[in-house]
Amino acid sequence: MATTAVDEARKRLGRIGATLMTPLAPADEWRAAAARVEKAGYGSIWVNEAVGGREVFTQLGVMLAATDRIVLGSGIANLWARHPAAMQGAASVLADAYPGRLALGIGVSMGAIVEQSGQEWTSPLAKMRGYLDAMDAAVEAAPAPSVPFPRLIAALGPKMQAVARDRADGAIPALLPAEHTRRVRETLGPDKLLISLQTVVPEADPAKARAIARQAPGLLMPGSPYARMLREMGYGDADLADGGSDEVVDLCFNWGDDAAIARRLQGHLDAGADHVVASVFAPDLPSTADRLERLAPSLL
Repeated sequence: MATTAVDEARKRLGRIGATLMTPLAPADEWRAAAARVEKAGYGSIWVNEAVGGREVFTQLGVMLAATDRIVLGSGIANLWARHPAAMQGAASVLADAYPGRLALGIGVSMGAIVEQSGQEWTSPLAKMRGYLDAMDAAVEAAPAPSVPFPRLIAALGPKMQAVARDRADGAIPALLPAEHTRRVRETLGPDKLLISLQTVVPEADPAKARAIARQAPGLLMPGSPYARMLREMGYGDADLADGGSDEVVDLCFNWGDDAAIARRLQGHLDAGADHVVASVFAPDLPSTADRLERLAPSLL
């Protein structure tokens, strides 16, 4: 039986990966940071994308060329940033050039980001389904990689999770607590890949850690899908105001000393994640690599 993209990813990713998400930095800093994260022993590096600015496939290509074994993933490639045939073609070219080292995460982003780009926000589910149809239609025109790459959907709610289950190799949710990871695994079933992106705050003082966490934009942006998902999990407006109550911050942000952070991330693996990705707060790429190197002995 042929090896599937899920099989390949599970074999190569390991337990813990990392993000590198500084918006703007020279290419040499991206190369150096990627090489440091790989040397520290992480199984993957993920980068994000809005619309315009740092284009995700170009960024992945820079880091793939600067590393030897680590998996590079888009977390996420914004479907509003390109035609679906271009999404399929770009991913296929990188997967062909670097066999087994690409994971494609796709997402619908947020209404505010899309509208800032001059486009009209429409139904996320309809947009995703139509986009996947067009990607599928473009497969034959794109390179055929020797190792299949996984296609993952940024899926927070159960309806998008069902799309990830039925139309992709798995899901890549972010920010939400381990109970959400458990629910996603329940929806996906055992045969799909589940990558959980988790924000890490390496600060043991509760007041300082929570203050840092409340600066994150995830719960603050208008129309935040993270806030909407937390409401569906039973949290009200008071819980989500001003960056979140202490309870919400403690659920969604993995803060503490290195051992505490390791326990929190393990909770997502125990809840059904195949791979957990640590995203640390840092002002620039060298500082991000510093913090990931320090955490590595506890996390890996």
